[in-house]
Amino acid sequence: MRLSTFLLALLAALPAWAGALELDGNFTQGGLVFGTTEPGAEVFLGDREVRVSADGRFLFGFGREAPAEVTLHVRFPDGSTEKRTLRVEKRTYKIQRIDGLARKMVSPPESEWPRIQAENARIAKLREVDRAEALFKSGFQWPAKGRISGVYGSQRILNGEPKRPHFGVDVAAPVGTPIRAPADGVVVLAETGMYYTGGTVILDHGHGLTSAFLHMKDVRVTPGVRVRQGEMIGTLGATGRVTGPHLDWRMNWFDQRVDPQLLVGPMPGAGG
Repeated sequence: MRLSTFLLALLAALPAWAGALELDGNFTQGGLVFGTTEPGAEVFLGDREVRVSADGRFLFGFGREAPAEVTLHVRFPDGSTEKRTLRVEKRTYKIQRIDGLARKMVSPPESEWPRIQAENARIAKLREVDRAEALFKSGFQWPAKGRISGVYGSQRILNGEPKRPHFGVDVAAPVGTPIRAPADGVVVLAETGMYYTGGTVILDHGHGLTSAFLHMKDVRVTPGVRVRQGEMIGTLGATGRVTGPHLDWRMNWFDQRVDPQLLVGPMPGAGG
């Protein structure tokens, strides 16, 4: 009887937030993790504060070269804290070497650099926005159907010169194939003629998570428009610097490049 009374007293003494931290996602380089905690809690990934929605939702992502361990701190409304060490799985990326290419296929002409730098700066600015709405709650689906022709993290070495890694997943399909919003979002960029990416749309899913859709033939949305998962935002094309028609779908958590393919699983009906 005394033991039972002790256990009851111990359970009653446990803080209300006990167990109020749940994490689900991909703990790997390029992975995205979704969390829930007590509303009003503060969450930090290392030294970086992570937005927590009014209902306790948050997310964070790991870049291509994320370290093996990161620390998550949570400070609950009652002042108590929890610390977790998260282990991040290391990935092996595909490296492709191509030699004998014409110089113009390796690097753009110097005359185009001011334009390229201006476009890159504009996109980087959009990725700094920390939108309060947790639009990512809709979940994610493939934005287009086709053959997966390129994967996240891969890298080409052209004429012996290492190029930037590929940060998206490529879907090869005929020109005009519909591209649909993979999740709820707000259109923050819609352009038809960017140097590298041609027809380009960026959706903000909230909390620093954005999707970019590159090389589009038609762009059928405008900045400021809110879209729901599955709504058509344009069509697949071969615009910008490409060798054939495909969609390059990329995702960022702020400046961290994450792998979209980890969110959606196999390509429906394509043996992806």
